[in-house]
Amino acid sequence: MTQQDPRIAQRYAAQGSVWPKVFIVAGLAVVLLLAVWLAWAVWVHSTPRVTSSLTTFDVVDEHSVTAEVQVDLRSDAENASCLVRAYAEDHTVVGDVSFEPKDGTNDVTIRTERRATSVDRIGCTADGQNDAR
Repeated sequence: MTQQDPRIAQRYAAQGSVWPKVFIVAGLAVVLLLAVWLAWAVWVHSTPRVTSSLTTFDVVDEHSVTAEVQVDLRSDAENASCLVRAYAEDHTVVGDVSFEPKDGTNDVTIRTERRATSVDRIGCTADGQNDAR
């Protein structure tokens, strides 16, 4: 080392700043909060209170269709409601019915304006679950 080195080191030495550590801790806290929020969102959307599926339907006559809907209700599902809709050959809605499901198979009759050719399960909702499933 030369004689100038201690003087230069003293003059240009970096003082230990606390700000980089603060930014690292704040960044880690934000990442942790985002991870917790993501885990919560995945859990909420993967465990719905009520789910349903259309098993079968039968066109009875010009003004009615019967549908069999399989519904799975969680024990904490309250005020559950399901919607089934009937369509005509030209894809217009000719009837629908909203019903309060029971756990298991639900037989539903849909009164229609004219002959229906297909039935669609729109889905079921419950308190705390706004997305029909």
